[in-house]
Amino acid sequence: MRVLHVSAPLSPVSGGPFESIRHLTKSLAEYGLGVSVAMPFQGEAKAHLDKWSAPVRCTGRVLVSSLGWSPSFGQSILQDGAELLHTHGLWLHPSWVALAWKRRWRRPHVVSVRGMLEPWAWRHHAWKKRPVWWLLERRNLESAALLHATSAQEARSLRERGLGAPIAIIPNGVELPRLAITQANGRLKGERKNALFLSRIHPKKGLPLLLEAWARVRPAGWDLLIAGPDEGGHRADLERQAGLLGLADVVRFSGPLTGRAKAQAFQDSDLFVLPTHSENFGIAVAEAMAHGLPVITTHGAPWQVLEQEQCGWWVPVSVENIAAALDNATRQSPEKLADMGRRGRRIAEERFSWDRIALDFIACYKWVLGDEPKPGCVV
Repeated sequence: MRVLHVSAPLSPVSGGPFESIRHLTKSLAEYGLGVSVAMPFQGEAKAHLDKWSAPVRCTGRVLVSSLGWSPSFGQSILQDGAELLHTHGLWLHPSWVALAWKRRWRRPHVVSVRGMLEPWAWRHHAWKKRPVWWLLERRNLESAALLHATSAQEARSLRERGLGAPIAIIPNGVELPRLAITQANGRLKGERKNALFLSRIHPKKGLPLLLEAWARVRPAGWDLLIAGPDEGGHRADLERQAGLLGLADVVRFSGPLTGRAKAQAFQDSDLFVLPTHSENFGIAVAEAMAHGLPVITTHGAPWQVLEQEQCGWWVPVSVENIAAALDNATRQSPEKLADMGRRGRRIAEERFSWDRIALDFIACYKWVLGDEPKPGCVV
């Protein structure tokens, strides 16, 4: 079986999609699938092609950046006779190029929606998205053989948009690091503790709520590290807010962290916080759990399991609720935080290994190709 994965340009600044699509295609190839990846040319994406295991084409100059439109890229996809096309994300040419591919080849198309129809995302820049939806994207999704959602919450959002195609509910995966013998959670009494936010610095992530909540609680002996790539100058707004709230001495901004620096940030932390307005999955939460950290996140992300399995806090999106969770978390003993982190690590091992996720996708691919019965993850 040969599967072509298509996406807008991906690099570390893309956040979760860069990590999840890289690891998915790597795991699929390890199970013997013929996997390749295609994206339009972008300098940042081209500079990181060495991070991929699967073969990647990064070609085709984008002529209309607001649509990601590249005629030469579209032609290259149209000429690719893969048995199955799997596109990632919406709104840009690398998504709706699938319409022409399906007309030519009459073969199955799978779409990973990547949270782009969640309520917050649907409203954000709606004036740009609605014309694309009615002219191209709705038709594209309605003609797909299978839609991929990373949670039951995201699957409901797809149904609320009126989409009737089958939906496979398959979470994103995470790499499971070897945990250091001495995690930050085992600090000596009196040492300062660290809370970590590690994701894109974007309005969707709810960081103004976190800073306001931190200012209300002002947990004694705790510092907050905000790490991730800046989008649209949002970091400058947050730095101003932190200064006005009197948090400059306890809140640090590091910029993007990758590789060893990213792993070290997890290891040096006692708590992970993602105060998001909207996530289809929230890969950063799964990564934190894999590193043995308790997590605070909001109902904007599908992480009820944090409370069900007592490995974190899952609260409504508001300053008051985030502050209450911070107050609770930062009053816990190091031993209690470490216990919560161990429970989260166990959940990550059981549910988010890339081997398991690759096998679910392979079962879905074989089903849409007519080779196997409908798998249990399809609703």
